[in-house]
Amino acid sequence: MKIGGKPYRSIWREADGSRWGLVKVIDQRWLPHELRIEALRDRATFATAIRDMWVRGAPLIGATAAYGMAVQMAEDPSDASLDETWELLHATRPTAINLRWALDDLRDRLRPLPEAERAAAAYARADAICEEDVEINRRIGEHGLRLIREIAARKPPGEPVRILTHCNAGWPATVDWGTATAPIYQAVEAGIPVHVFVDETRPRNQGAQLTAWELNSHGIPHDLIVDNAGGHLMQHGLVDIVIVGTDRTTANGDVCNKIGTYLKALAARANNVPFYVALPSPTIDWTVRDGLKEIPIEERPAAEVTHVQGRDAEGRIVTVQISPDGTGARNPAFDVTPAHLVTGLITERGICAASAEALAAMFPERAGASQR
Repeated sequence: MKIGGKPYRSIWREADGSRWGLVKVIDQRWLPHELRIEALRDRATFATAIRDMWVRGAPLIGATAAYGMAVQMAEDPSDASLDETWELLHATRPTAINLRWALDDLRDRLRPLPEAERAAAAYARADAICEEDVEINRRIGEHGLRLIREIAARKPPGEPVRILTHCNAGWPATVDWGTATAPIYQAVEAGIPVHVFVDETRPRNQGAQLTAWELNSHGIPHDLIVDNAGGHLMQHGLVDIVIVGTDRTTANGDVCNKIGTYLKALAARANNVPFYVALPSPTIDWTVRDGLKEIPIEERPAAEVTHVQGRDAEGRIVTVQISPDGTGARNPAFDVTPAHLVTGLITERGICAASAEALAAMFPERAGASQR
């Protein structure tokens, strides 16, 4: 995707004269007001970047962790280092399954190799994970485009398809394209008019700060709305389809995503608005079947609720307190939307129902492996 007309990915490897180059990321804490690029040089910095949300979004977290493992293997390729790095990075964000998936993938591939070969193999696999993510998201966009085309065909010529998003499931949450935004980008490329309602997504305002920023960068018509306005818009027939992302989806189709997703699904069901989840297959946790009981929900710092960050009249990025002194806060970062509220899952292989049977049919090799 592009920023100011220049193509970017959210993570990349840049030559610096050394053997492996530097891993660089966009530090998303400062968007939309500043574009800051950070180099991640050691595993401690990778852990900080994931935990403190310099990078965020399940696919990007997984790619970042893979590079973190590679950087450490170049420093110390021993078995002890491999295991310690797995533990350090895995502890950073407990809900997004891509983190564990990427770390398991790297560890399983590297363990049988001689130590002298581990760094090269780790960098090669981290590069491949990034390329696979881009292709997965592009294909999600192709399949989701079909849904947007079908809605557009029922509308008067020129009337936009109105899409509601939640949080940021755009390209900053992935290596490129995004998940929920990929169908939107492909619809725009196909000449289909769209209008996006962007949930602000408290408490970190990832819709207001990231989704609005990327749509604005691409010239896609959109309106920012407060989180509680989505149901109202659906009641009045102003939303044609809801498309959200996911941080972990169970083998039976329960969807864990940014807090507030469940409420959008309830409002969509009540108002007969189709509710779709853009689902890259690495976010499926084939070991879990009951999302409400089995998925750990990350509880983030209370300050994210009691304070907000923005740009003041002088152009400075500042943090201000919005609640009274002495008021506590709870900050669950995710919620679980039960499968029965999901109209369908948009995967890289096609669109399927949110059910154990449909997922197993779509990904038989992975579903079968989980049962062995």
